[in-house]
Amino acid sequence: MFFSIHQANHIGNRRYNQDRAAYAYSSGALLLVLADGMGGHLHGELAADQAIGIFVESFCRQAQPLVAGPQLFLADTMRHAHERIMKFPHTRGGSFPGTTCVAALVQDGRVYWGHAGDSRLYLLRDGAVLFRTRDHSVVHQWVEWGIITAEEARAHPQRNQIINCLGGTEGLFYVEPGEPVALRPGDVLLLCSDGLWGPFADRELVEAFDSTPVADALDNLIARALERESGHSDNITGVAARWGNGEAAHETAGTVSRVLEIS
Repeated sequence: MFFSIHQANHIGNRRYNQDRAAYAYSSGALLLVLADGMGGHLHGELAADQAIGIFVESFCRQAQPLVAGPQLFLADTMRHAHERIMKFPHTRGGSFPGTTCVAALVQDGRVYWGHAGDSRLYLLRDGAVLFRTRDHSVVHQWVEWGIITAEEARAHPQRNQIINCLGGTEGLFYVEPGEPVALRPGDVLLLCSDGLWGPFADRELVEAFDSTPVADALDNLIARALERESGHSDNITGVAARWGNGEAAHETAGTVSRVLEIS
């Protein structure tokens, strides 16, 4: 199993950094996971920390070296994180810390994924977006219903209103699974918070990774997002992997985990 991988984060122009990301791998499986905590005063970073920690711990425990039932693993682990978050102390209004979450698991040459919220997974192939997760947001629903256009949604003042997340409010959570896809050499998996995908059209994300190492591409996108948002940037986080041995790739051996540290 060969792949190249990189993760990066910037606090942007926010007071709190509530984005978290991680990856972990065994000799037969690779996990990528990203969470975007919601609500500074509600300590969304605590919810994001829980989601990331539970995914990494569960993977390291179950990947021996493969995970039994990849899609069930993703759904069960995300639900477990949600239930753990719902045990946090809540506010007087009954709200809990909340977070989006998107996770991908690669094994046997196939990628499986699940998500809740508007943090996205992109699968890039041959200069195009082969797949992109569906945002669980009010504005995305309006686009699907034809009320507004996708271009109008990018700058809509209600674009951050989420209708599905881990934690938050009782009854708001569900996991949307994705159909597994067989990967080809050169495919790129990109998991990112809305601070990264928001400033860019899909074609710009594709172009960023075209013939560019994933580390350079991701770091350049974060720098461009900061510049484009011009003092109003959200937290910006991404984790990207290119499948195959086309660029400074390594072959997995043993189980290793790495969590993005954010102060």
